[in-house]
Amino acid sequence: MKVCVYAICKNEGKFVRRWMDSMREADGVYVLDTGSEDGSPERLRELGATVVCEKIEPWRFDTARNRSLELVPGDADICICTDLDELLHPGWRRLLENAWKPGTTRAAYRYTWNFNPDGSEGHVFWTEKAHSRFGYKWTHPVHEILTWIGEGREGNKVYVEGMQLDHRADDTKSRAQYLPLLELSVAEDPEDDRNMHYLGREYYFHGRWEDAVITLKRHLTLPRAVWPDERCASMRYMARCLVQLGRRGEALAWLYRAVAEAPHLREPYMEAAKLLYQSEDWDGVCFFTREALKITERVRTYINDSESWGPLPYDLLSLGLYYTGRYAEAVEAAEKASELAPGDERIAKNLLLMRRKAEEGGA
Repeated sequence: MKVCVYAICKNEGKFVRRWMDSMREADGVYVLDTGSEDGSPERLRELGATVVCEKIEPWRFDTARNRSLELVPGDADICICTDLDELLHPGWRRLLENAWKPGTTRAAYRYTWNFNPDGSEGHVFWTEKAHSRFGYKWTHPVHEILTWIGEGREGNKVYVEGMQLDHRADDTKSRAQYLPLLELSVAEDPEDDRNMHYLGREYYFHGRWEDAVITLKRHLTLPRAVWPDERCASMRYMARCLVQLGRRGEALAWLYRAVAEAPHLREPYMEAAKLLYQSEDWDGVCFFTREALKITERVRTYINDSESWGPLPYDLLSLGLYYTGRYAEAVEAAEKASELAPGDERIAKNLLLMRRKAEEGGA
């Protein structure tokens, strides 16, 4: 089985050696350089990559990815698309080959999108950028996705347990191009629910609260917007915008709808708990954090927030219990929060206070 890696690159010199080391299990590495001025192409070639330099104008991520895919030889069985600030853990090839059965055309594997300041994993989901050599193309100017264009129905997708890709991002890079490219993507296909959601989210990131609310509401009306997880996310982002606009009542109403839309996710419960915490509705905080903690399996899609799977649920629960006079229960919750965040001084101090209250004869 022939396995190849392909990528796009521009001024990624500081990542080249690290990336090439993590890709060394591949039979070939193919890179489209789109205008580096830091010697990236030369460094890549020195380490064994095949590099073609070509500017993409006007810039679109899908055009660049498709051009990089064209560099991969036609006899490749599996292609893996990565970026140079990403790293595959050793042993990935054996895991991928073992999972790739006859009839497979695509594989999913675990992806850590970012890391917390203490080095622990942040946002984690499963990505699907390993695929057969033919039958796929990249679509959309940004937030590009693999689209099946082969004959007949798409083949099987397999989940490669144990295969891990880490994103060690370059935080100096600007996201400025994302917004105009997303606006272009929506203009090209206004019925595409995924990019409408992404555009609304990007308006939120830019602090354009009203634009975000309008766009996210539009997402919810689209005929293809049927995935509960993403609909729920639109409602959560909308609620955050409404809080910024001073419309907290509307925000809470949308969070209740978000819970109803995707009750299998921790995230909407925690979003409601955080808003109720701000208004010191302690019974509400207790209810929503407990409902969140009943969910023990993290979804494999990108729709998850790392804070919902860290100490926050137990931390907020401990505060809700404390302020409603249930000190012994508050101690139990705070202990669990402290276990998940052993270096957090605030949680540690809260735990000491709650223990003293419980020892004084509280409930």
